[in-house]
Amino acid sequence: MAESDWDTVTVLRKKGPSASQSKSKQAITAAQRRGEEVETTKKWSAGQNKQHLVTKNTAKLDRETEELHHQRVPLEVGKVIQKGRQDKDLTQKDLATKINEKPQVIADYESGKAIPSNQVMSKIERAIGLKLRGKDIGQPLEPKSKKK
Repeated sequence: MAESDWDTVTVLRKKGPSASQSKSKQAITAAQRRGEEVETTKKWSAGQNKQHLVTKNTAKLDRETEELHHQRVPLEVGKVIQKGRQDKDLTQKDLATKINEKPQVIADYESGKAIPSNQVMSKIERAIGLKLRGKDIGQPLEPKSKKK
């Protein structure tokens, strides 16, 4: 027990600055004065509630140049949707509710402003009973035969 010296303290590791201290403006300028390499990066949309990210490709397509443009639903298809909906006495809202979409989606498809989606198109086809894709647009949809 004689080798134990109660007056000396051995430090095994020194605790570095906390994350908030190392990110402060004072800590950064002090490190730059000492000649240390400091890397600073700004986080994109940090602290914001952004759920939908806009990528560079989307921005390019939004500009809609000659070679890059969105393909829209043809007006012919919009007219067929409108006719089929009216034949079944459905409003845009009723049709949208039937296929679990927003009424604005139906309005966009009918006016030719929508970017076509095969899922939405097939839902509308089944709801109004008319083909919207292929060569025979506007023809009645053949019921699928049940396989035994």
